[in-house]
Amino acid sequence: MSTFLSHVGRFSARFRWVVVVAWLVIFAALIAVFAAGSSSGSAAKAETSIPDSPASLALERMNEEFPAAANSDSVTLQLVFHPDSGDVTDAATATEIASVLAEANDLPGVQSVSNPLDPARPYISEDLTLAVATLTYGELTEDEEKEYYDAALEIQENAPPVLGVELGGNLVPLGAPAPGPGEGAGVIIAFIVLALTFGSLLAAGINLLIAVFGVGVGLMGILAYGSLFPIGDNSILLASMLGLAVGIDYSLFILSRFRNELRGGRSVNDAVARATGTAGTAVVFAGLTVIVALVALLVANLSFITEMGVAAAFAVLVSVLLALTLLPALMRFMGLRALSKKQRKALERGELWSEGQKQKRGIMRGWSSLVVNKPIISLFAGVLILVIAALPMLSMKTAFNVPGGSDPSTTERAAYNLILDKFGGVQSPLIVLAEGDDITTETDAIESDLAGFEGVQQVVPAEISADGTFARIIVIPEGGPIDDLTKDLVHGIRDNADSISGVHLEVTGETAIGIDQDEQLMRALIKYVIVIVVISIILLIVLFRSLLIPLIATLGYLLSVAAAFGASVAVFQWGWLDPLIAAPQGDPMLSLLPLLLVGVLFGLAMDYQVFLVSRIQEMHRKGMDPKAAIREGFARSGPVLVAAATIMIVVFAGFATSHFAIGASIAFGLMVGVAADAFIVRLVLMPAALSLLGKSAWWIPKWLDKILPDVDVEGHSLDAKDEAGHTQPALVG
Repeated sequence: MSTFLSHVGRFSARFRWVVVVAWLVIFAALIAVFAAGSSSGSAAKAETSIPDSPASLALERMNEEFPAAANSDSVTLQLVFHPDSGDVTDAATATEIASVLAEANDLPGVQSVSNPLDPARPYISEDLTLAVATLTYGELTEDEEKEYYDAALEIQENAPPVLGVELGGNLVPLGAPAPGPGEGAGVIIAFIVLALTFGSLLAAGINLLIAVFGVGVGLMGILAYGSLFPIGDNSILLASMLGLAVGIDYSLFILSRFRNELRGGRSVNDAVARATGTAGTAVVFAGLTVIVALVALLVANLSFITEMGVAAAFAVLVSVLLALTLLPALMRFMGLRALSKKQRKALERGELWSEGQKQKRGIMRGWSSLVVNKPIISLFAGVLILVIAALPMLSMKTAFNVPGGSDPSTTERAAYNLILDKFGGVQSPLIVLAEGDDITTETDAIESDLAGFEGVQQVVPAEISADGTFARIIVIPEGGPIDDLTKDLVHGIRDNADSISGVHLEVTGETAIGIDQDEQLMRALIKYVIVIVVISIILLIVLFRSLLIPLIATLGYLLSVAAAFGASVAVFQWGWLDPLIAAPQGDPMLSLLPLLLVGVLFGLAMDYQVFLVSRIQEMHRKGMDPKAAIREGFARSGPVLVAAATIMIVVFAGFATSHFAIGASIAFGLMVGVAADAFIVRLVLMPAALSLLGKSAWWIPKWLDKILPDVDVEGHSLDAKDEAGHTQPALVG
């Protein structure tokens, strides 16, 4: 592979203008497809539900038997009155409520407004401190949704403060907000890190330019597809976040190798070819691991999760292709200007840097010596830190959707909680579908049994189907849809679904569907972790030709994932960083987050494993003893790995400052996971374990060694070509 990639790099450098124009044409073509698709308006909304759960199948059957309940297109809002003092039936308070309801009747789009104080149909709490009015709308367009909701918000905001009015519900589907300043700050800090790493503003700028252009191409490709077929906002967010991070890192690895080759005296064209053949091979392998991890999300068998994984994998693929083609072209344009002034002057004096020469003592060599000399202490300390960080994971709660909206500070959430406190789960009822030959004779027994379950607040009398074989029964739980008591209630009804002879019960409704979706995602997570572990071990065995190193690397990855889970729980569920993180906190973790963290962190962990341990492996193959190989591998690849991880962290930290809860939680988990994996697993646990294992770390059965393909990350085939006929190096481009 290294020989092929070196030819790709040399071709790109030689025909640099063709490569640059080709990528610009591709970018323009994607923009044209996106514009054409958007103008046609052919794409539908993305589907975010999970099909074929017990509750969703029951809902389909219920809709067939009770079409009137299924065909309602009306949407509602609630005006929740919670006076500061007194009760809602006081004459003065009732007059104020009537005045607000009169204004609500005149709102655009409102078809009817219920009066909670109407003696015929009251909607007030037992203690008379809460009253709820319902605003009913018909079927609305997207423009009408926003206009009518804003009008309803004005009613709530302008209502007399003494009434404590909150607006429940939301007519407007929530999407990802516009990027905030944090994302831009992350990119600026990434540029500063690159400039410090290279000592060259030009090299840092080219590195960042490639990454940003890669995000642009990747996003336009996804948006072009999305203009023709439905795609969700979360897919775009994950793709941009991951595309920017790996785009910077992949270019960093190749550009760093290019600079080393220039410092060794190679001509610009030879340096481009050599860097693309060696570091480019590592980039291909690392990129493929990320892509495989993301595409492997399809094992969850959830369409919107697969969509997110494939979109992010496309963004990573674009980053890899740019690093192998456009970057070599731009490196040819840069020539020796990719080096710092100090390095260029050293070249002019004939001072050449050699791959084989021992690295001068530095921070990374000193750090590696400390870890190598104290492996047991280092191993214990690293594992202890990760375990402590992971402990909050033991209390992790997940939910497919957060009832009342994802922001606890909104009027929508306040209204939801007020109704929940006074009326139980009336906003999220369970629907029990009972089937029997003559269901009318069994409804009393069914309702009595349902009322006896723990967690049931009320059972609404049954509605019978036209043929008398189905009954639709509303069950009001005591708690909300994500309460453990409600989940136990759903499972309890299902466990006793056939307790009455000749009758079968099924549970459906939005609450039951959400519970099924959450549990299905958790089962998918277990399956996905198993797949990821198997993929990890196989890929690393192929790359490092060792059995113990893949095992240690995979265990370290699992520890870093656990640390990311634990930190995410502490911040977004417990609210530890509420003053610092702009996104809403205090809610359960969204069910899709663990799946995404497992997949993305696997790919990134394998990146660091490849770039660090492949250097240690190379030093060991050159005859160094294990501890010396660790020190030398650290000295050569450690600084670049630290820079790459730091860039990843600041990029993700920028996204973590978003007000968008999903995006912020994904970014924060990735930030912690990258920090844990790069700075603890790869820079502490891995070298400590290698030091303890010694030569046995590289053991592999002979029969397995013979059948494994040779990935050739360090470019041995290129070394052989150099030995066969190496031309004299040239110091100019």
